[in-house]
Amino acid sequence: MKHPILTPLALTLAATLLGGCSMIPAYHRPAAPVATTWPAEPGEPAAAVGTTAATDVPWQTFFADPRLRQLIGLALANNRDLRVAVLNIEQARAQFQIKRADQFPTVGLAAARTPAAVGDGTINVYSAGLGISNWELDFFGRLGSLKEAARSQYLATEEGRKAAQISLIASVANGYLNLLADEELLKLTRQTLATREESLKLMRLRFEHGAASELDSRQAESLFEGAQVALAQQQRQRAQDENALVLLLGQPLPEGFFNPAAPPQLADAAQLTDLPAGLPSSVLINRPDVRQAEQQLIAANANIGAARAAFFPQITLTAQAGSASTQLSGLFQSGTYGWTLASQLLLPIFDAGRRQAGLESANAGRAIALAQYEKAIQSAFREVADALAGRATLGEQLRAQQAQAQAESVRYQLSDLRYRNGVASYLDNLDAQRSLFAAQQAVVQTRLLQLQNQVLLYKALGGGWTEAAGADTRAASP
Repeated sequence: MKHPILTPLALTLAATLLGGCSMIPAYHRPAAPVATTWPAEPGEPAAAVGTTAATDVPWQTFFADPRLRQLIGLALANNRDLRVAVLNIEQARAQFQIKRADQFPTVGLAAARTPAAVGDGTINVYSAGLGISNWELDFFGRLGSLKEAARSQYLATEEGRKAAQISLIASVANGYLNLLADEELLKLTRQTLATREESLKLMRLRFEHGAASELDSRQAESLFEGAQVALAQQQRQRAQDENALVLLLGQPLPEGFFNPAAPPQLADAAQLTDLPAGLPSSVLINRPDVRQAEQQLIAANANIGAARAAFFPQITLTAQAGSASTQLSGLFQSGTYGWTLASQLLLPIFDAGRRQAGLESANAGRAIALAQYEKAIQSAFREVADALAGRATLGEQLRAQQAQAQAESVRYQLSDLRYRNGVASYLDNLDAQRSLFAAQQAVVQTRLLQLQNQVLLYKALGGGWTEAAGADTRAASP
């Protein structure tokens, strides 16, 4: 003999098996709107192609400087932007779980007292049991489409966290390099200031004894004050760069990190792994921000399926199984068992164009996501191309800058010798001092640009979110 409760369960199972017809448009990855090869590097026949992708080089391997690795570890553990990115993943995961749960019935304990008319009077009917209320049978895949959209958004936030980590690591590396350059520029400025102070003292002594004109004395004073201005500017820039790095770290610099007696030099951070450019297709596969944009495109595509399904009937099921009695004390006694099952079909006839507007909005959302995906690819392509152009030219620029600084140094020595022997005016000596100081500053700045360009290339190729084997990845958790 068939038990009465099997009937609603059988109906529920049949509805579940029949449901889930997806109306999501078939997804095909759009063609990349960029060239199939990188632009040829200046002075090179073609961009270098290698077998080792940047994503296969952990940041612990790429950055050899132990001080920099320490700072990156602190930033991964304490940076608030990265912490928000991690929490966004948790929120998106919860939203996905909510959409997935919408496909299943919510079973709850139901109890009610219902007045019923009998003849000239009324009686109360008491009931208690398990119930399912307004469970939508997903015949046309509306709930399934929303679940797939939420799943893609969840995956997009995961890729967003990786992209945030890449940007954070590159920003910390550049901030650290800025500080090293600041230290070198401060040292150079202090040396120049000391030299010009001695020159000013000598010039004032010569002026007092009639061996030099007031013009020469004032020119020496101007040069000295110019060095004072440069020192104040460098000190301010050093403080601002440190503040920017502290913000990235989410905490102050470790105590004694920079030893004033022996500050680290840019040369200490110059040991960066050389990376092959690879092909544009590998960048599209490996860059998390591009994968994030693609997942958002897939989510927008799934929303079209939900908007299409809204044009079809919405079927809901309400069921309850338990005990009913006219006496509260009679509940759960023999013979009081019962069940109810009700279904409802709703097909809006007139909604003032709401569903059509919803479909148009979903189609527009997909077009927007497609444009954003293509822009992400184009931006990635440009970043790599720019970094490759920098790699091809900054080395030669640094070599020429160093040669110029050396020439200016010799020129200053000769000009000073000529002035002391009365062959040349002090104006020539001043010009040689200014040119030497500017050339020495340019060497430091060009070396900084070269190192930062290597960091940019590592970031542009998608490196920085993988961990070295055996590395403690807990630092990346909030």
